[in-house]
Amino acid sequence: MVDSAKVIGLAKETLEIEAGAVLGLRQRVGEEFAKAVRMMLNVQGRVVVMGMGKSGHIGRKVAATLASTGTPAMFVHPAEASHGDLGMITPSDLVLAISNSGESEELTAILPVLKRLGVPLVAMTGNMSSTLAQHANLALDCGVEKEACPLNLAPTASTTAQLALGDALAVALLDARGFEAEDFARSHPGGALGRKLLTHVGDVMRSGDEVPRVAPDAGFSVLMREMSIKGLGATAIVDAQDKVLGIFTDGDLRRLLENGVDLRQGTAREFMHTNPVVIAADALAVEAAQLMEQKSITSVLVVDGEGRLCGALNSNDLMRAKVI
Repeated sequence: MVDSAKVIGLAKETLEIEAGAVLGLRQRVGEEFAKAVRMMLNVQGRVVVMGMGKSGHIGRKVAATLASTGTPAMFVHPAEASHGDLGMITPSDLVLAISNSGESEELTAILPVLKRLGVPLVAMTGNMSSTLAQHANLALDCGVEKEACPLNLAPTASTTAQLALGDALAVALLDARGFEAEDFARSHPGGALGRKLLTHVGDVMRSGDEVPRVAPDAGFSVLMREMSIKGLGATAIVDAQDKVLGIFTDGDLRRLLENGVDLRQGTAREFMHTNPVVIAADALAVEAAQLMEQKSITSVLVVDGEGRLCGALNSNDLMRAKVI
């Protein structure tokens, strides 16, 4: 039977130990860390991350974080490296080897080959007197006083420290490269940020015959038919050159009806709202969303540099594109 008090106590102790392990790294981050960042920043090829067991799992995550934040990186399994995968590593690369003990046989076995290739080696280890640390061009100390495991055996605090130090490297490199949100979006096109920063109005707008438009002398019935067929909740009023003169929306219709205006006799020019809100096709779709929110409107017309109508979109279009 589970003892709730004991379970909660162990959980808290684990978190305290792992938090302490991460905070302990702060005292050891100094010039060696800065040298490692410079080495990784200046590498012409990729940062090849290696590690066995739990350190290998951390290594995969570190490689993925580096790659997604502007530092070309990949993970190579040390055991597979001895059986052919070393061919994936070139002299223009840099190896970031992660091992708490620094004595993983699979890692130490390939150190002479890396040396012969002239590949720079940065070690991340909890044992600064280990074989790995001694053979590395530079070693970063990520040792911990004890594991969170009650037996002090299972890699827990040590892997947390490795992960935190790997993140610290990635963040420092990100800043050194001048990596911006737009760069992050390019490597995450399927994510929410990618959609917001890579999707332009032209990608999601309605165009061609899908865009509602009428001439200024169009009667009310024509105006309403165009709005109904196109389903935008509005229609543009354009001249013979397709330049936007105004817009008529569902809201305009409601206000006219509330004021008792006889709609049967008027034309689009009389009913339209002049100086409508417009946006360019090369603007970000998220800018269109912000514009709609600021102006308290649900649709916007898209125009070219000459003020000619080239598209339209509403909030539903932006929601379908997952921009909002």
